[in-house]
Amino acid sequence: MKTKNKEILSVILRIAVALTIFVAVIVNYDRLVNLDLRVLVGSISVIWYAYLAVIGVYALKSVVFVVPAMMIYVSVGISFDTPIALILNFIGLAVEVTITFFLGKFLGGEYVTKLLEKNKGGKKLLNIKTKTKNSFLFVARVVPAFPIDFTSLFLGSSNFKFIPYFLISMLGIYPRVLLFTIIGDSIYKYIPKELIIKLIIIAIPAAIIGFVIYRLIKKRKK
Repeated sequence: MKTKNKEILSVILRIAVALTIFVAVIVNYDRLVNLDLRVLVGSISVIWYAYLAVIGVYALKSVVFVVPAMMIYVSVGISFDTPIALILNFIGLAVEVTITFFLGKFLGGEYVTKLLEKNKGGKKLLNIKTKTKNSFLFVARVVPAFPIDFTSLFLGSSNFKFIPYFLISMLGIYPRVLLFTIIGDSIYKYIPKELIIKLIIIAIPAAIIGFVIYRLIKKRKK
């Protein structure tokens, strides 16, 4: 009887968490999508609090899924000196992939599947048969065709081992984080924000197309 009660309580708790996240995203969607990290950091006078604010934004992104990743990287690069920005983005990314992974583990496969079915990127993950292989994880991290947080959520609910997940995730994602951090520090002052957004939008499909062409060429050679 006690076991059954625990199972019921667990289900209720999972549903409550999932609904809370869903409602929070719906109610605050415009604020989250248009979150300006530079304004947030600029309003904080104590530098250590500014650092914590950046990590807090990463933690927020890990559970609401709609905060634009690339603009966080660029904004951190703009707001801090490059070495500090790189460290902050590294720590923030580590926090993000960790929280979302364990959120997926907590929610479980059934609830995560329902959540992913509502998102285009999530549907791609559900159609992947090699979901537990390290090779799939690395490709999903390197090629920005799969959303970072949905992939983390998916793998967490799939009982993927955390250590290889974490290491492969950081290895696959951080190079582009590093790139956009440097862009934010050295190029933003000369290029308008609107143009940077357009470049980011162009870069993602370009990377996907390049990867597809590479795979086709490799397959033909074999």
